[in-house]
Amino acid sequence: MKPYIEPFFDPATSTISYVIYDQEGGHAAVIDAVLDFDPKAARTSTASADQAVDFVLAKRLSVEWLLETHVHADHLSAAHYLKCRLGGRIAMGEGIGKVQRAFKAVFGVERRFTIDGSQFDHLFTDGETFSIGALTAEVISVPGHTPADVAYRIGDAVFVGDTLFMPDVGTARADFPGGSAHRLYRSLRRLLSLPPETRLFVCHDYPPASRTPQWESTVAEQRAHNMHVHDGVTEENFVALREARDATLAAPMLLIPSIQVNLRAGELPPPEDNGVSYLKVPLNVLGKASEKAR
Repeated sequence: MKPYIEPFFDPATSTISYVIYDQEGGHAAVIDAVLDFDPKAARTSTASADQAVDFVLAKRLSVEWLLETHVHADHLSAAHYLKCRLGGRIAMGEGIGKVQRAFKAVFGVERRFTIDGSQFDHLFTDGETFSIGALTAEVISVPGHTPADVAYRIGDAVFVGDTLFMPDVGTARADFPGGSAHRLYRSLRRLLSLPPETRLFVCHDYPPASRTPQWESTVAEQRAHNMHVHDGVTEENFVALREARDATLAAPMLLIPSIQVNLRAGELPPPEDNGVSYLKVPLNVLGKASEKAR
């Protein structure tokens, strides 16, 4: 059964979120929803997520799942907000604990914060299947960008997160804690071994000046034209290219707020005695100077 897919592009973070559903008046999942964040004022808002809310309500959908492909470093997750508005279970790949472990000390997270992924309602294993109403979804583990990346195969569509971009943009970086260009290559080949007509939906697009943002391609198009991992690129070639490129990349602009919120399934850190939640800025720990960020 083919899913109905409604994309929502957030220009501030170049993120594409998706509502996937089986039929009008039926059941839905939301993938990689965005919580807006103004870094100058340190304020969150919900305009991007509310587009998905309005769509769900207009289509009379019952949200069963709020799916994350990984712990994003370039936008804050709206999963917790959507759960409060629409219901549903927040889910992530079971590797989340490795990411939480890597960043808990970096951000001086409170001691009682657990690093077992229990902040999420469900942790998926590789190959696990689940339902979205009449739709059947399969989880594909695709580590490399981070240890916890997963893709979701729903009908003829696969939602690849940050693992793969549009063909003229290439692939994800692999230099975050726990990342690996070798594992990323093997994950990419796993995705590109799916049937050629399989539709691939990306989480971000950083288009060249010659085109507008896009988010859908096919396995066949990626195998023929992806600038980093087209057919014929060996693991050795890819790792050399990826590691050389990653060495030039700056930290994503919203890395510091994003990680601290996304480790918590989209919840803000617990408020302090004055009732205010705070994000911490670790000095001289993350990133490096560069003009590039992907």
